[in-house]
Amino acid sequence: MVKLADVAKIIRSKNAGPYLLTIDIILRDKKCYEKLREVLTETSIAGLYGVGRDYIVGIYSIPSILAMKIVLKRIVPSGEPGDGDVYGAQQHAPLLGLELGDC
Repeated sequence: MVKLADVAKIIRSKNAGPYLLTIDIILRDKKCYEKLREVLTETSIAGLYGVGRDYIVGIYSIPSILAMKIVLKRIVPSGEPGDGDVYGAQQHAPLLGLELGDC
């Protein structure tokens, strides 16, 4: 079973203002990219992050560069008490083990 971390060229996250996070995923291979588009749904993201689907602002595909972008609402605004990642730079970690089948 192939995991996203094994086939991605880039997986990164960062703040998009104090209330949103963006996650960028760029793949090396079209077959794996197509599989990611099937697997990466609001339901799968909500499960991985332990949030309701209302926290997912959008999932965007950019086929020309084999990329996906996810925009999420932050549970705790950046810099507020309880925020463990002010820059949002570690928020892509739950996606690393996402299984893509045998792409």
